[in-house]
Amino acid sequence: MRPVLFDFELFGIAFPIYGYGVMIMIGAVFAYLYISHHAKKELGILVENIQAFARIVIITAFVGGKLLYYLEDPSYYFFPPENMLKNFRTGFVFYGSLLFAVPSVIWYFRKKSLPLLPFLDILAVGTVILHASGRTGCLLAGCCYGLPTDGGIYIEFTNELAKAPLDQHLHPTQLYSIALLLSILIILLMFKRHKRFSGQLFLIYIALYAFGRGVIEIFRGDETRGYIIENYLTHSQFISLFLVGMVIWYYIRLNRQSRKTSHQEN
Repeated sequence: MRPVLFDFELFGIAFPIYGYGVMIMIGAVFAYLYISHHAKKELGILVENIQAFARIVIITAFVGGKLLYYLEDPSYYFFPPENMLKNFRTGFVFYGSLLFAVPSVIWYFRKKSLPLLPFLDILAVGTVILHASGRTGCLLAGCCYGLPTDGGIYIEFTNELAKAPLDQHLHPTQLYSIALLLSILIILLMFKRHKRFSGQLFLIYIALYAFGRGVIEIFRGDETRGYIIENYLTHSQFISLFLVGMVIWYYIRLNRQSRKTSHQEN
């Protein structure tokens, strides 16, 4: 893999271009293009509102992703706090970004009286695009790596800049995640034309990812992500269980409201 895609020199100073950052930027661009196009076409949301939304998401996703990353090993990052500046450009937890960004989106759309639930369906597809690209960045960087395996499907890292153990057969958990996200993307696009209520695509996305992430965690080998119950339940699996429970509750509620409204109209 290639943690550093290439270097360039400016005024005698070498600047490395990291694969992880490049893939995040590519995913963000395509996600923004998808969201802005469909939000304007389907919901009539103005470009300036989408731009304001994007700024809020970037800030909250960054803060949430870093905060949850630090909380995976608080004794190291907070004592002393200078350690938070180490590898500041890398080290993010997706669930942290999600749990901070979504409430911010809800707040902004309610403040502006914009259609929230239909937009969340659009956001779900855009988020999957960004996330899949980001996981490709994980593959390049060698982070979020898997446990050693003797099976026929494995990945081996040889670049000394990779975060994964070198010269070992590891579960390709990055590829598992990419496959999961691409599968979710296909499912969302298939459901898009036949959804029963606004917000359904977003709930399907959260449920499918949470379930898949919980399974993939079984094969993860980067112990720094931390456990709620040592060797049995990771932080991400705990969050996944919480999200699945919330999704079931909201899905039943929104589905009932949709049926009630449909019945009244008929």
